[in-house]
Amino acid sequence: MGIDERFMRRAMELARLGEGYTRPNPLVGAVVVRDGEVIAEGYHARYGGPHAEALALTRAGEGAKGADLYVNLEPCAHWGKTPPCADRIIAAGIRRVIVATRDPNPLVNGKGLERLRAAGVEVVEGVLREEAERLNEVFFHWIRTKRPFVSLKLAMSLDGRIATKAGESRWITGQWARRRVHELRRAHAAVLVGVDTVLADDPQLTVREVEGPQPLRIVLDSRGRTPPGAKVLGEGAETLIATCSMPQGVEEALRACGARIERFPARAGRVDLAALLPWLGERGIDSLLVEGGGEVAWSFISAGLVQKLYLFYGPLIIGGQKAPSGVGGEGFARLADAARFRIAQVERLGEDLLVVAYPCRMQRNRGQV
Repeated sequence: MGIDERFMRRAMELARLGEGYTRPNPLVGAVVVRDGEVIAEGYHARYGGPHAEALALTRAGEGAKGADLYVNLEPCAHWGKTPPCADRIIAAGIRRVIVATRDPNPLVNGKGLERLRAAGVEVVEGVLREEAERLNEVFFHWIRTKRPFVSLKLAMSLDGRIATKAGESRWITGQWARRRVHELRRAHAAVLVGVDTVLADDPQLTVREVEGPQPLRIVLDSRGRTPPGAKVLGEGAETLIATCSMPQGVEEALRACGARIERFPARAGRVDLAALLPWLGERGIDSLLVEGGGEVAWSFISAGLVQKLYLFYGPLIIGGQKAPSGVGGEGFARLADAARFRIAQVERLGEDLLVVAYPCRMQRNRGQV
C-alpha cells in the first residue's frame, strides 16, 4: 500500500465515525500529514457542525503550513451552515490536497478543486475513488436523484422463509444479526414496513442494541389498519403512516397516538412508491431501510427501486408451502426478467450469515405498495 492510499484509508476510517449523525450531509474525514507523519485529524461528526477539514486544520495550527491534507471528498467552496473549506485550506497554507472523489453536489462539483488550484495548491484526485464512492453511496444517490437510497433487509431461514406457517418469526436469526440490524437502522434516515408486519409482529422499529439517532418509522397502510396500541406508535422515534385513504375516526385516533398521517396517490389500491420516495427525498430523508414483509419487498424489487440488499440467513430449514417467503408478490414469470444482484460481501455473524448485494441493473419504475 502506497503512502497516499494509507492516509486516505485513515481519512475514510474517520469519516465512518459520523455515520447516522451527518445526514443528509456526506461522511467526511481529513488527515493533515507532514513529512510522512500525521499531525492532526478530524471528521464531520454531526449535521451543522464543523467540517472535517476545518477541524483537522484547527488542530494542526501553524503545523498545517506546507503540509499535505488527505480528504475523502472534495472540499466545499460555498457558504452553507459553515464557511467554505477550500478557503480555509488556502488560508492555512496547505501545500498539497489529496482527494478521493469529487462531490456530486452541483454547488461543489469541481468548484472546490478549481479554487484550490487557482490559489497554487497542488491537487491530487482519485486516490481510492471506488472505496470513497461506496462510503458515501447514500449521499451520492440522494444528491443526484433527490430520492432516498433504498436498502432492503430480509431475515430468513436457509430455505428463504421469514416465518413458519403459523406466523412465528422470532427469532430466525441470532443476537449478532439482530445487533447488525440495529446498526443498519442507525445508519438510515427512515425504516419502513407494511401494515401486515405491524399486525403480525408488532415491531418497535427503533435503535436499541446500539447507540445512535432514531430513524423515522414509516408504515405503509393504504386503508388505515394500524392499531392505535401498536408499538410502532410508541415513544422513542417519530412515526409516519403513509396511506391512500383512512376513516376519519381512525385517523384521529392515530394522530392522538403521535403518528403523522400523509396521503399519497394509490396504484392498484396501494400507496404508489413513485410518489412516496420523491416526497421523502425532498424532506431530507436520504436513506430508507425496508424491513418487510414479503409483499412490500416484492413491490420494491419488482419496481427496480432497491439499491442494496442485506440478506440475513439463520441456520434452519422451515419448509411448508404456507410458510411466507422473503419476497412475495406474483413473482417473475421468466428468469430473463428476474431481478439480478451482484454479491459484494458475505459475512458470518455468530451462527448466521449476512449476504450484501447490489443490483446488476435497474428496472423500470412501476412500483406500488
